[in-house]
Amino acid sequence: MWPRNLFILLLAALLAGCENPKLPSPFHASDVSAMFTEADFRLTDHNGKTRTLADFRGKAVALFFGYTHCPDMCPTTLADLAQAVRLLGSDAGRVQVLFVTVDPERDTPEMMAQYVPAFHPSFLGLHGDEQATAQATKAFYVGYQKQPTLYGYNVDHSLGTFLVDPQGRVRLRAPHAQRAEWFADDIRLLLGGA
Repeated sequence: MWPRNLFILLLAALLAGCENPKLPSPFHASDVSAMFTEADFRLTDHNGKTRTLADFRGKAVALFFGYTHCPDMCPTTLADLAQAVRLLGSDAGRVQVLFVTVDPERDTPEMMAQYVPAFHPSFLGLHGDEQATAQATKAFYVGYQKQPTLYGYNVDHSLGTFLVDPQGRVRLRAPHAQRAEWFADDIRLLLGGA
């Protein structure tokens, strides 16, 4: 009885090994496509034009929520995205980086027009009133909250960059401090139809 059970167990293990292996994701960032099937926004870019995700169909989009007075994480992420765009070479024109402010009180259109393109001339800063900002952050599950300081306030906010494919589907979320090379790799895959 014992050898027969051992044989059946070994046979089952061998047969299980014959299945097609599941390959790991080709992306560096996390797949979030199931969570964001309806995610969108209606905000104004720093040039005064009303924008939604549909405006960028045909391009891969990197979408980041932050604010211009951020002391560290926001400028670092924008610098990494600028490096990623440079790494994309001839594909750079097929990418749009969008920076959405979570501080509409201080991030005026004029401030956004100076700050965001300083990282790369193609980058767009998006802003809205408090209601439009709340709707956009809710659609992407981004939390934010003012924190008083001695000299005013900072804004604590969720970190991460959303990557949207050329069909307008939110596909990936890269963590804070994602390497520029990994951003470029993931964007290339999205541009290639992955």
